[in-house]
Amino acid sequence: MHLRLISWFFIILNFMEYIGSQNASRGRRQRRMHPNVSQGCQGGCATCSDYNGCLSCKPRLFFVLERIGMKQIGVCLSSCPSGYYGTRYPDINKCTKCKADCDTCFNKNFCTKCKSGFYLHLGKCLDNCPEGLEANNHTMECVSIVHCEASEWSPWSPCMKKGKTCGFKRGTETRVREITQHPSAKGNLCPPTSETRKCTVQRKKCQKGERGKKGRERKRKKPSKEESKDAIPDNKGLEPSRETPEQRENKDKQQQKKRKVQDKPQKSVSVSTVH
Repeated sequence: MHLRLISWFFIILNFMEYIGSQNASRGRRQRRMHPNVSQGCQGGCATCSDYNGCLSCKPRLFFVLERIGMKQIGVCLSSCPSGYYGTRYPDINKCTKCKADCDTCFNKNFCTKCKSGFYLHLGKCLDNCPEGLEANNHTMECVSIVHCEASEWSPWSPCMKKGKTCGFKRGTETRVREITQHPSAKGNLCPPTSETRKCTVQRKKCQKGERGKKGRERKRKKPSKEESKDAIPDNKGLEPSRETPEQRENKDKQQQKKRKVQDKPQKSVSVSTVH
């Protein structure tokens, strides 16, 4: 009886030693796979390493690798940084880098902003915009070409001449329109915004207030009869006024004409006498 109990005791002791050795070897393997693994990580990490940073993230956070020199460090963020897009998987939420020509993206195949030198069109980054579109260098996108648009013509203005509507028979009339849409770089240019044409009206006299400036100035300058009489100078006993070169030249021409008329030979009349 005692021998049987002692044998069972040694069997149980050997079994416990075997289990302990298996747990110890499993722990050594885990430490070789993840050196310095810690469960008390900070910054949103679920598990982390002193050398590699975060190894896994807490729920709803995105795991991304940041390069520092020659080393990559795992970081857990609430949203992916610029140049990355986020993808959620059952076991991990991961940030993936956008394409080389894409600055920001929604997913692998849809870019939302292109890098310098590229134009965005339907989620793609292009060197040149397709036919029928033009490049907008402000937004760096391919946009539709916009042509100029103008309003309808206004009615023709009254027939006028030199700013007046009276005192003439032939004048001009004008109509105008406004630009409602300015063109883009490749759009059609805007048409003229004013037109003028000749017009004919029945002549009518201008009222007192309708006279133009020239008419009023002419009226002011025109002297009356009495003023013109008073303005004639009395040259008796005074020296004649000096003549201008033009007046002298005209006077000489008139005198030459008179001399030619006087020197012109008269036709001789022959008279025959009968003896």
